[in-house]
Amino acid sequence: MPDKIRVLFLGDIIGRPGRKALKRYLPPLIKKYSPALLVANAENAAGGIGITEKVGQELLSQVHVLTSGNHIWDKREGLSYVEKEERLLRPANYPPRNPGRGTYLFETDRGAKIGILNLQGRVFMEPIDCPFRIADEELKRLNTSTIVVDFHAEATSEKQALGWYLDGRASAVIGTHTHVPTADDRILPQGTAYITDVGMVGGYNSVIGIRKDQALKRFLTARPHRFEPGKDGLVFSAVLVEIDSQTGKALKIQREFFAEEKIED
Repeated sequence: MPDKIRVLFLGDIIGRPGRKALKRYLPPLIKKYSPALLVANAENAAGGIGITEKVGQELLSQVHVLTSGNHIWDKREGLSYVEKEERLLRPANYPPRNPGRGTYLFETDRGAKIGILNLQGRVFMEPIDCPFRIADEELKRLNTSTIVVDFHAEATSEKQALGWYLDGRASAVIGTHTHVPTADDRILPQGTAYITDVGMVGGYNSVIGIRKDQALKRFLTARPHRFEPGKDGLVFSAVLVEIDSQTGKALKIQREFFAEEKIED
């Protein structure tokens, strides 16, 4: 039997409700699976958009590595924090003069090295550098067979394309950004675990984590409106990936999903 590495990857954490859901649902999963690596996307963790050092420290007391996306820049404090905190990643394909880094090499308690690579898509998003080309460069630089990729992208086609492009070269390609979990979790033919979107951790009765009334007002009026995280109910979406520690090939991927309509404070 191969020696397995278990990675638990959490969907986008949305504001205070997401942090509340993290504390509620993560400990039982840790007890059940004893994952070697815990990763969460945190670009919306502070007030529903961006991140602060206080929130980042709170999250890093519960998980090992934080990834992000286009909203990593949305709080001024986040710029200095992403520069000094090496466990908080920003997409590697942003121009290099931006603060922060797009990869992290994590070492497990048993000495296994896992590379985490954060990339961002370009379809319907900012026209930044090519995620496919940057993936080629960063996978070589990480120099380990076990690599988990957070692909923060809007288009399902772009996410699927990167999954096929990295099949056999990354242990897992996990999509984030759209906040709705997809049902296409699978192991690709060359051994890469794939899912188009892992979902979110936040308010359940919401519109992708945002208060329903605010989202509806935006759609009904077509005017800009301030958004706040939805606080009604809780949802927790994640995927568990089992990886062969010798080959870096994925052995299993499964979705973990919890939702409650009403939560007592």
